[in-house]
Amino acid sequence: MEFIDLVQTRKSVRGFQKKPVPRETIAEIIEVAKRAPSSMNTQPWHIHVLTGEPLEEVRRRNMEAMAGGAKVHRDIPMHGEYDGVHRQRQVDIAKKLFAAMGIARDDKPMRQDWVLRGFRQFDAPVSLVLCYDRALEGGAVGYFDMGALCYGLVLAAWDRGLGSVINGQGIMRSDIVREVAGIPPEQGVMTCIAMGYPDESFAANAVRSDREDSDSFVRYHGFAD
Repeated sequence: MEFIDLVQTRKSVRGFQKKPVPRETIAEIIEVAKRAPSSMNTQPWHIHVLTGEPLEEVRRRNMEAMAGGAKVHRDIPMHGEYDGVHRQRQVDIAKKLFAAMGIARDDKPMRQDWVLRGFRQFDAPVSLVLCYDRALEGGAVGYFDMGALCYGLVLAAWDRGLGSVINGQGIMRSDIVREVAGIPPEQGVMTCIAMGYPDESFAANAVRSDREDSDSFVRYHGFAD
């Protein structure tokens, strides 16, 4: 796929086929994405790829814990509730998703079901758990580098016919994924990417989030008019 088409057509996928994803395909995706830039070439990342029973255990325990009222247990600092324009953008995409899925504003059971889907990583057949070197904690640069890797992974996946969604909900309990995947203490759990072949019959997969007009956030300095 041409790069501009790859970027413009990529979208978050929240409904997946049961079809397994070959390990070789995931390895190809990682080989591409690891070319992402990092500060001083530090490459502060680690990837734990889960499928099958380990993934089932993570999603089951994460969902049960969060549905049961357990506190969030993330390795990274959390921002809390959004407000202002950030809250509005969150609401806008939620409205689109709920409209596509036929979830009414007052339908609490269906809204709760949607939340539980997120906690179990939308039943994707593969989860890539992205971790960072804790030796670099104390600064934001390592987190920035992880974002570059993450975007590379979702683009490389899309280029191979695989959909994905960056899904912090799926690892709200980092302690659970750490235990199941055997993630060592020197690695911090950043987020996960739920990945698989898109289910085209899943209505939410047709939804695309909006982007702000560039004039609202870009300023040019020193250019001739």
